[in-house]
Amino acid sequence: MSFDVPTDLRYTESHEWIEATGETRRVGITDFAQDELGDIVFVELPAVGTELEAGEEYGVVESIKAVSDVYVPVSGTVAAVNEELADAPESINEDPYGDGWLIELEGVDEAALDGLLGPDAYEEQTE
Repeated sequence: MSFDVPTDLRYTESHEWIEATGETRRVGITDFAQDELGDIVFVELPAVGTELEAGEEYGVVESIKAVSDVYVPVSGTVAAVNEELADAPESINEDPYGDGWLIELEGVDEAALDGLLGPDAYEEQTE
């Protein structure tokens, strides 16, 4: 099965994505991750202003099959959370790279993005 892997994002081995450009960086879970989880029914996200360290658990995504922790790809401060997910967690299943984003980070070190997987490397991992 082939999963959507946008070329303008960076990825983690634990199936999170982060935008590679912009003042704030959107973060979410990949198409592969949402497919593995199944129908998502609940999301728990941090408060705006929370400072996160790369690799730190920052939230929970709960599906009808499992509860999964989500990890921040790079260090930064939470600038925004996707409030829409409280009422529509299924947005993650329907549009993981669009309406299903989880948080936005500010103060991200550009060099930290270089340590993440590019689209080709991530695709190889999910094959």
